[in-house]
Formats: sequence, structure tokens, C-alpha cells
Amino acid sequence: MAPSVPRTRAAAVLRMKQIALNNQDRTIRRLRAQLATERRELAATKKELEETRVALEASHKAIAGLTEIGLSMSKKIERMKVKKQQVRANHVECHQKFQARIHEAEDSMQAQHLLIEALVDEKDSLLQTIQGLQEANNAPAPFDGDWEEESEEEPEEEEIEDIPLGEGEIDDE
Repeated sequence: MAPSVPRTRAAAVLRMKQIALNNQDRTIRRLRAQLATERRELAATKKELEETRVALEASHKAIAGLTEIGLSMSKKIERMKVKKQQVRANHVECHQKFQARIHEAEDSMQAQHLLIEALVDEKDSLLQTIQGLQEANNAPAPFDGDWEEESEEEPEEEEIEDIPLGEGEIDDE
């Protein structure tokens, strides 16, 4: 039995080596499968990363475009505010000039009215003087009873409506 023991021992060692090789082979296959899975996951992650990068660049471009539009709109709004202030100032100036012209016209009409009244008074005075002289000279009256005096017309200033100070101003609402 002695000769079979070394064979058995050699066979056992050989069998142990075969089992170890089989275990290593399974480990290698499992590790290769894990490596392939990791590579697929890495490729998927790289693809997601690239898609995210592209989306981020597009987002940055969109943000830059919107920012540019926003700045442009802000400039336009500022120009519109300045223009509105200029229009308001021009309106106030025109309103003041118009009011000044109205007052000037009213003053002129009032002066003309006073002048007309003075002329009517002078005419009446002259007529009385003429009548007094004619009576003093016993001359016939140059005017008979058909004389019609011109009726005094109402001054035109009553027809002009005064514009209250509050009207014509800009309403911000």
C-alpha cells in the first residue's frame, strides 16, 4: 500500500490544484463580467455627462441671450422714461405758453373794451356838446327822432371760457 499512497497524495495535490485553478477561472470570469458592467456603466455615465455638458452649454447660451435681451429692454425702458419726461416737460411748457397767450388775449380784449367804452363816452359827450351848441344857436337839430344809437355789444371776453389751472395737465394714471 505504500506505493498507492504517494499516488493518492499526488492525485490529491493535483485535484487541489485543479480545484484552485477552477476557482481562479470562475473569479476571473466574475471579475471580467464586473469589469464589463463597470465599463458599460462608465460609458453610460460619460454619455450622460456629455449630454449634460451640451445641455449646460445650451442653457448658458440661452441665459446669455436672455440677459442681452433684458439689458436691451432695460435700455429701451430708460429711453422711454427719458422721452416721457421730455414729453411731459414739453406739454407743461406748451400749456404755460397757451395760458400766457390766453391771458394776453384777455388783457388785450379788456383794453379794447375799455377803449370802446371811452370812445362811446366821448361820442356821447360830443353829441351832447353838439346838441348844446345847436340849442344855443337855435339851429335845427341835425338829427331827427329816428336816430338809433348802436347797442353796446357784449364784450367777446364773456364768450371765451377760462381754462382752469388744473385742466390740460398730464395724468400719470
